[in-house]
Amino acid sequence: MLTLGLINTYDKIKVLDAHYRAIARAAPICYAYGLTLCLFDFPFKMTPEELVEYIMDKTTIGGSGKYLKALHENNRLFIFDLPKKGFQSQFGTAVVTTSMPEDKFTVTPEDIAGGMMRNRSYLLLIGLGRKGLPKKLYSLTDHHLDITCDGISLETCTAMGIIPAYIMGIVNTRKKLETKQNRRY
Repeated sequence: MLTLGLINTYDKIKVLDAHYRAIARAAPICYAYGLTLCLFDFPFKMTPEELVEYIMDKTTIGGSGKYLKALHENNRLFIFDLPKKGFQSQFGTAVVTTSMPEDKFTVTPEDIAGGMMRNRSYLLLIGLGRKGLPKKLYSLTDHHLDITCDGISLETCTAMGIIPAYIMGIVNTRKKLETKQNRRY
């Protein structure tokens, strides 16, 4: 299982357009690739049901909230405060997404895909805002993923789309190859 974890690094007090627009953009990506969506440290005290209604009322992005609603109906939408000691284990191994991974913690998209093929789960952490993920979150995981494998910094919405597409592309290709090989024997 793959989970997209969006960490709010924008305003912590009031809801901005950037908050609900990022959620609305993430929902169809998660829906398309079978991911769960976790929201951390957002400045609203809403239930997932209230959030879906709010997004549906505020934007036409993501089918006017259609995909966010589908995620919620399939128990694939979660809202949490920012954890102080570690991320929720039911979502798997937390992975910091960054263009500057520490060498000793670097994992590749192929590593993540390989783990998924062995039924491992991952929570991919993406920071919303100009500064990306707070450095204090790096200490909560020992896995850092640079999706470009070349230190190239990507805009948040670009990263939200590319990371799941790249990893799930590898997973789906490997599954098709395995199926093809199994048919030969």
